[in-house]
Amino acid sequence: MRMSEGVEWGLHCCLTLAWIGDDRPVPTARLAALFDLPQAYLNKRLQALVRAGILSSVPGARGGFLLARPPGKITFLDVVTAIEGPDDPFRCTEIRQRGAAGAEAPARDFRLPCGIATAMRRAELAWRRELAAQTIAHMVEATPETVAARVRRHYARLSG
Repeated sequence: MRMSEGVEWGLHCCLTLAWIGDDRPVPTARLAALFDLPQAYLNKRLQALVRAGILSSVPGARGGFLLARPPGKITFLDVVTAIEGPDDPFRCTEIRQRGAAGAEAPARDFRLPCGIATAMRRAELAWRRELAAQTIAHMVEATPETVAARVRRHYARLSG
């Protein structure tokens, strides 16, 4: 399974907003500068997080983004779903029912989902459970303070 780089960007921005822990909105330009990301593309990913209720957006010259809920209430699955959408990564199109092999099979052979679709669904559910169990707060706790301090220091320099 492959996710877009927007998922990584969204997770890092949520983590950074948690580290900054300020009530003032953080402009896209500063977040983009912290990670050397294209501002316009990052802004699109952040807007997806706003639509999902993960971030809040403040318009205007002093605007930017804030966490819309506590870090412990933002799961990795929330961010992945906001960026990538809710669709299942595997889609069974029932090719077993097509072609010569499918034409010869009795209908009873297709009453249950095929074993491949079942195995893929189990794997996806395990993946989703793991992402749903991991929050931004867990990442804040697991990150060495030196890393968080470095990000806060660079953010302060960008803030002027």
